[in-house]
Amino acid sequence: MSAIAIALHKSGYRVTGSDKGFYPPVSTALEEVGVSFYAGWHPEKVGKPDMIVAGGGGTGSTNPELVYARENDIPVLSYPELLQKYFVKPNSIVTVGTWGKTTCAAILAHILEQADYNPTYMIGGIPIGMASGKLNAEADSGRSQWSVIEGDEYQAAIWDKKAKFWYYSPTHLLLTSVSWDHADLYPTEDAYFAEFEKLVASIPESGLIVACVDNAGVRKIVGHAKCRVVTYGTRSSADYQYVKVGESRDGIRFGIVKGNDATAIESSMIGSFQAENITGCFVLAKEIGIPTKTIISAIASFTGIKRRFEKRFENGRVTVFDCHAPTPEKARAVLRDLRKIYPSTSSGQARLIAVYEPNIGGRTHESAIKYTDAFSAADAVIIPQLTKLKIDPASPIRPIEGRDLASLIARGHSNVEYIPNDEKLVSELVNLGVQPLSEETAIVIVFLGSHSFRTMIEQVVERLAHLPSSAISA
Repeated sequence: MSAIAIALHKSGYRVTGSDKGFYPPVSTALEEVGVSFYAGWHPEKVGKPDMIVAGGGGTGSTNPELVYARENDIPVLSYPELLQKYFVKPNSIVTVGTWGKTTCAAILAHILEQADYNPTYMIGGIPIGMASGKLNAEADSGRSQWSVIEGDEYQAAIWDKKAKFWYYSPTHLLLTSVSWDHADLYPTEDAYFAEFEKLVASIPESGLIVACVDNAGVRKIVGHAKCRVVTYGTRSSADYQYVKVGESRDGIRFGIVKGNDATAIESSMIGSFQAENITGCFVLAKEIGIPTKTIISAIASFTGIKRRFEKRFENGRVTVFDCHAPTPEKARAVLRDLRKIYPSTSSGQARLIAVYEPNIGGRTHESAIKYTDAFSAADAVIIPQLTKLKIDPASPIRPIEGRDLASLIARGHSNVEYIPNDEKLVSELVNLGVQPLSEETAIVIVFLGSHSFRTMIEQVVERLAHLPSSAISA
């Protein structure tokens, strides 16, 4: 929603916004470009706009501002309906999958911009150094024929259960992964897979699907395609293979091989899993005709996305990461990569502290089995007070709460703590920076989740930054 607001604002529209609360990095991004916003629902502040765009939480039928809109005949569009109206172009690249779609959308938008395709685009995160969404004069005038949009499989709106990606009319699909998620919307694994099967089958015969065959779910559904399919991954059966991934605190290096052709890739993004995302983007860009040199250069200059392995602080002793990893599978992948690269010293490895809050799907009782060994790479796991969910009071099923989640993870981990008090949690993390550990011992704190942790990350960073130098070298 913030990306839409910023893109429309930059294109000359007057935009205001409301939500139950605003937190970094969204609040910061809005403030930087001058989009005004307020917390809460206040019909008297709405005025008479040409339209209202309604997102997810808090925009049900009883929302006072939407009630006001109905009473005053103000059109109300959902997020994907507005994208369909303003952003989707005849050549519609849509990135989909249980994970990786945000990063892939951002990389592809960057590649197409560097190749002078001048795309419109919309990304569900905040790329470092570029906008989350873009409309432009050339695109508006009809001369731009390309769009890149992140295709979420979640419902379009509270009143519209259809998946968002159905509104984007993809002609080119990048399919990263399919693993059962969003159990509140797709109560069975079969229901989740069926949605992707229908999407794959809907791509026109003249279109293209680029699919990661390393993922078992992708292999299961890609046979439903009626168009050309190009595959990528580490498997020998892939059309494009990525090989020899080397990773460090400065980024990754690897090769992409197709037949006898090999291409060397360098990226400043952290995490070996990014090689998979980058390869998918490389393949799609290559297959639509962008020169290899342009793709390589664009990948090298892309610096990542906020909250995707974003390093928020480092002082030589303590490093703080913010990672969008709200499922046990994503948490496992992030922790595995951090354990590989941070840092290995002569006296031992870093202490890795994970602060974790799952998304809705990760709080279902069906997801419990996925937590087995998910945090084995971490030395300690902290569960904060979890975000309150709106649950139908008549439903007999209740989400897993913080204390129970901590107990669940503790079945396979010896150091799990539930800290429902934000101030106490922040203080415990900051105190890690002054504990009398050996000089060679480094501490890596990683926040794993989809929410903003109620400014706890900012508080930890600010307080660590103000520690005296004697404490840092204790």
